[in-house]
Amino acid sequence: MRIDLHTHSTASDGTDSPAQLVRNAAAAGLDVVALTDHDTVAGHAEARAALPEGLTLVTGAELSCRIDGVSLHMLAYLFDPEEPELARERELVRDDRVPRARAMVGKLRELGVPVTWERVAEIAGDGAVGRPHLATALIELGVIDTVSDAFTSEWLGSDGRAYVEKHELDPFEAIRLVKAAGGVTVFAHPLAVKRGSCVPERVIGELAAAGLDGIEVDHMDHDAPTRARLRGLAAELGLLPTGSSDYHGSRKTCRLGDHTTDPEIYGEIVRRATGAFPVPGAGG
Repeated sequence: MRIDLHTHSTASDGTDSPAQLVRNAAAAGLDVVALTDHDTVAGHAEARAALPEGLTLVTGAELSCRIDGVSLHMLAYLFDPEEPELARERELVRDDRVPRARAMVGKLRELGVPVTWERVAEIAGDGAVGRPHLATALIELGVIDTVSDAFTSEWLGSDGRAYVEKHELDPFEAIRLVKAAGGVTVFAHPLAVKRGSCVPERVIGELAAAGLDGIEVDHMDHDAPTRARLRGLAAELGLLPTGSSDYHGSRKTCRLGDHTTDPEIYGEIVRRATGAFPVPGAGG
């Protein structure tokens, strides 16, 4: 089985619609794909309706969190999307995205970049607006060459000149909320230093003690030594090690299935979940 547990659609900052994403996942030879848009489940219904034969959909979201001034992302799988407390927190994060993006546009203009809110909103479309949409606008203007170039201190990184904070969950609270909704939590790209989202291993241990289920080990932002270090940490803390592409369509260079999760680990994630179940495609 080929299992990719971290992807994004136009419901947040990917470039494939949810329907296109599941079709592309099947074409890429995946057996299981998780749709984990940022702080939203808006793409799930479309993805279900378009699910090809033989492909299984895992519903999820990537939750925006912050601890000790560091932003981090928490992947949440197979939770009840109607659970009111978690739904309310996702809404608070989403509602803060527009004023935050507008403020970053203002900072960029102060830096001499002729970006407009109207163009950023057009790029985001119906998705939850975020920094990748601003990055795309910067590429169009010839300011940078790639989306990754925007996530630096020069521009939109967490210490960047045009960065603006948004409402984010405390990760310990995120774990509590997801578990209360019957879901499973995995810390996304925990040592992605170039994103500015690297937290001390001590914090990962504290999150594990609070009920964190796993850590994303095999990811494009982790080099080989980092993956080995994380795999050892997962074994030490009793965490599930996962792998995934973090696919964003044409917005990033990673492809569906670039990194995958072991079928036994996937089976354990499904076993722990009580809020929702994987959705098989017709005949899947």
